[in-house]
Amino acid sequence: MTAQSHSPRLADEFWRGVRAEFPLLIGVAPFGMIYGVLALAAGIPAVAAQAMSAIVFAGSAQFITTQLYASTPLLLTALTIFVVNLRHLLYSASVAPYLQKLRPGWKYLLAYLLTDEAYAVVIADFQRSPNPARNSPGFFLGAGLALWATWQASTAVGVFLGANLPQNWSLDFTLALTFIAIIVPTLKDRGLVVAAVIASLTGVLSSALPYKLGLLLAALLGILGGYWLGEKR
Repeated sequence: MTAQSHSPRLADEFWRGVRAEFPLLIGVAPFGMIYGVLALAAGIPAVAAQAMSAIVFAGSAQFITTQLYASTPLLLTALTIFVVNLRHLLYSASVAPYLQKLRPGWKYLLAYLLTDEAYAVVIADFQRSPNPARNSPGFFLGAGLALWATWQASTAVGVFLGANLPQNWSLDFTLALTFIAIIVPTLKDRGLVVAAVIASLTGVLSSALPYKLGLLLAALLGILGGYWLGEKR
């Protein structure tokens, strides 16, 4: 049997990735719609809101932007988003051993598609493989593109809804509910719970700080608290 026959077909792996991602898409779609609605409510133009989903493609960063857009300097907004998304460094380091032999073009594409939901199914599938060198990029591509397409479509629906909602409807409360729904399912060990508690308390206690600096402080202290506990274990 040739080495080529051992390698899974790209198309087969692509659709296997789509199927593995599908259960998560059901939960992602409402968040995309909420983001679209909140983006318009925050004063972000419809085209910019949709472009952010295509270019940034990071739900937490996009939700934070809707909260900081009108009241916070651009540099502080960018710094807050950078701190919140530091977890992607860990994601990329985790999947890197399985993608070492890919060409740079593949790596750039898959790096763009690396999100929380895509990572969850991809790393689980990669870890089940007895030989990391034989992992196909097709599975990653299928999972990532399925999520990307769902996020773009749901954002578009949210932007449409946001443009047609009465101006006196206040939807600020949905931002907090969205983050609670995103965070709670991920709290699976003591370090994450401690990080979430520290960040939550800091956010509440520092809510009076100007330029929403409490968000940045909460993210930093939450990360440091979780890291410290991990080092102590």
